[in-house]
Amino acid sequence: MISVDERWDLIDKISKKTVKFGKYKHTLKDAIGELTVKPLTGIPIAIAVLYGLWSFFGSFAGFFTDGFFVELFDEHFLPWMQSVFPGKGGWFYYIFVGDPLADNCFEAFGVLTSGLFVAIGVVLPAIVAFYLILTLLEDIGYMPRLAVLIDTILHKIGLHGYAIVPTILGFGCNVPAVTATRILETRKQRFIMMTLLAIFIPCGAQLGIMEEVIPDTMGFVILYLLFGYFVFGFILNKIIPGRSPEILIDVPPYQRPMMRNVRRKLQMRVMGFFKVAIPFVLLGCAVVNILYKGGVMDWLADVLSPLLSGWFGVPKETVGPLIAAFLRKDLAVAQLSAISMTSYQMITSVVLVSIYFPCVATFAMILKEGWKDLLGSVAVLAVVVFLYGGLIHLIGILLGVA
Repeated sequence: MISVDERWDLIDKISKKTVKFGKYKHTLKDAIGELTVKPLTGIPIAIAVLYGLWSFFGSFAGFFTDGFFVELFDEHFLPWMQSVFPGKGGWFYYIFVGDPLADNCFEAFGVLTSGLFVAIGVVLPAIVAFYLILTLLEDIGYMPRLAVLIDTILHKIGLHGYAIVPTILGFGCNVPAVTATRILETRKQRFIMMTLLAIFIPCGAQLGIMEEVIPDTMGFVILYLLFGYFVFGFILNKIIPGRSPEILIDVPPYQRPMMRNVRRKLQMRVMGFFKVAIPFVLLGCAVVNILYKGGVMDWLADVLSPLLSGWFGVPKETVGPLIAAFLRKDLAVAQLSAISMTSYQMITSVVLVSIYFPCVATFAMILKEGWKDLLGSVAVLAVVVFLYGGLIHLIGILLGVA
């Protein structure tokens, strides 16, 4: 057994015999790498990259949803289902096909009409667009640089640069994002990250629906969510004990993405998402329709009316989407589009659906990480929903738009 000093001497001898030193040539890739990691140039580049991601997301999803799937479902699939499905006007028909007089899938709200349209017509293009860009950024080598760049900001909320990975993953789906919190070193960091993901980060499916039903006010919803992400993250960092260590990360050189890797990762992520998403979208439509038919929704709307209308400033009919949000938040946003309300009430309602209880798949993933973390996240969530929802209503009153 050799000592530590002898071990280092052996390493030094081996390195002298095997390592050759030459003159280093500064390449274009090195120059770009330095520009994207220094705050002065890196921040504008990061903003441009994220804006490009958002623009591609909206254009790609909008092109396939509005240009192909809306026509396919509304003009062909929906009339066909309404004509061939038996028992028109009955419970079974209402649950699986929805309103027999509806002329589009959003308003029909049946398991086989709205459920399939939301999952395939809206969510699929959005998820493919998001994960395609994310996979390319990973393979190119940009994500570690973004982590270094945003490290100082995230330290203000008890996290570090690595937290950008689960955050961006959360914009695709919160389920893998919760799993990705394991890259953070301390329990404090993991708890803060999981809680912020569950409350303030809308998934790609929800973003796709928002892009479809509230394109003009979607920006305000995102601003409210990002503001809450940093404000409540700052508060959690102050009240939760524990350490927030510095980041230690290897920044690889930029490289050309391998299309085979991109294709495999994209396929794996999209298929994994749909194994989780489609069953809950269809289940959500069925459960909500049964509750409506049974009169439960009307009863809950009356009971919760003082809270919904008085404190949050939204119509009492939003109780239906709030229940659906536990199954799928994208489904809940689609429901909100069928309720008559002002633009600001729609903004408030969508924010409430976003910060309300995490969807059941995310709930299960947080439980998998530990029941104590789940209970803590739920407690934080209840306080945030009550306080932040009331604050958004107050802002609307002060601006004269509520």
